[in-house]
Amino acid sequence: ESNADEEETETEEEEEEEEEEEEEEEEAEDKAPLIKEGCGETLACKSLKHHYDECAARVEDGSSESCAEEFLHFMECVDHCAASKIFAQLK
Repeated sequence: ESNADEEETETEEEEEEEEEEEEEEEEAEDKAPLIKEGCGETLACKSLKHHYDECAARVEDGSSESCAEEFLHFMECVDHCAASKIFAQLK
């Protein structure tokens, strides 16, 4: 009977250790949003953001344009800037 109790205790301890390891893995902070935000403020991307903001303002004033092209150009710039920085953060 005590042998079964020991096995249960060992199993519970193993499960607790696995849960702790999983929690540690989940705690890793995703730095990509901050990196992308910083890239959006670079000189290279700022002008594209300005064009997108101007388009968005026109849409708010009643224009029927979509601003998709301006948005995609801006995001392409941000992604190009951020890609190497994000991959450098990976372990």
